[in-house]
Amino acid sequence: MANVSIDHVTKSYGALHVMHGVSLDIEDGEFIIRVGPSGCGKSTLLRMVAGLEEITTGTVSIGDKVVNDARPKDRNIAMVFQSYALYPHKTVAQNMGFALMLAGRPQKEIDDRVGAAAEILDLVPLLERLPKQLSGGQRQRVAMGRAIVRDPEVFLFDEPLSNLDAKLRVQMRTEIKALHQRLKTTTIYVTHDQVEAMTMADRIVIMNGGKIEQVGKPLDLYDNPNSLFVAGFLGSPSMNFINGRVEGGLFHTERGLTFALPPGLASAADGRPLVAGIRPEHIELASEGKPAMDATVIVDEPTGVETQIALRLQGEEILATFRDRLAVRAGDTLPVHLPLDRLYLFDKASGLRISSGDKR
Repeated sequence: MANVSIDHVTKSYGALHVMHGVSLDIEDGEFIIRVGPSGCGKSTLLRMVAGLEEITTGTVSIGDKVVNDARPKDRNIAMVFQSYALYPHKTVAQNMGFALMLAGRPQKEIDDRVGAAAEILDLVPLLERLPKQLSGGQRQRVAMGRAIVRDPEVFLFDEPLSNLDAKLRVQMRTEIKALHQRLKTTTIYVTHDQVEAMTMADRIVIMNGGKIEQVGKPLDLYDNPNSLFVAGFLGSPSMNFINGRVEGGLFHTERGLTFALPPGLASAADGRPLVAGIRPEHIELASEGKPAMDATVIVDEPTGVETQIALRLQGEEILATFRDRLAVRAGDTLPVHLPLDRLYLFDKASGLRISSGDKR
């Protein structure tokens, strides 16, 4: 195992700059997930760590060694791809042991390592099958087994679950997390799926436009996003955003909705264009002692566990999630409460979050 250090890394293709001075330190044994929209640079950065893409400027270190000029096979890493990349004419055992065979390892060592990895991944009954005889989840486990037998210092996962159906993705998330807890190998995992990131990572790296937007533990990022981008990217359903301004301690939206802000937050916002945010699950049904606003039901979506309701609140459309099973229909009136301590406020121009101490 080893730590990984990415220091002011840039990547350019001629005049096109796709990575802009990214720096990140990953601790030995840590499970890091890089997440972001398509084209944000998360896979490019992973491929630079792997040695599959050249670094324009900056350095990548694995352990205490700068590996910018090291060949992929000399970096002591193992990569699991989205496409599995299995040899169709080789058995599961042969696929898993192929890299060791190329390295000239004794057959007994290969057999022992393949057998140990197969035990971990529940592949023992499948060792003599060909890839075409396996399900998608089994193929992905074989690809993981091929990485495990190499006993690398760092695992790299490039969107490994993208080709699986929803139910199998949930199962494989659990298996990959359990695998990391068992092996404790430093792991860098790339995905566009924020649910994968929230449920699996020790820390999440949120990327946007070739830069890091924010790094932190999953729930810390969820509760304390530092920008509109992070707030909107994490969470399903996404955070509600409402444009407006603050006047006299009240937030006035462009469509006529008005509500109070906490005093410290109101004083930090000086009349500039703002965006207020609140997560769907933080919107409450009004109860005695809480300020209520009448909202009109646009559509309800019961899921069994919860009820999602699209509402029109004084001209603004918002989405609310309730744990109750509510019997409502389009056009019904629903009294709701917006808790002040659950509101986020962002500067519209910069996209940065405003705190009660922000006097810019």
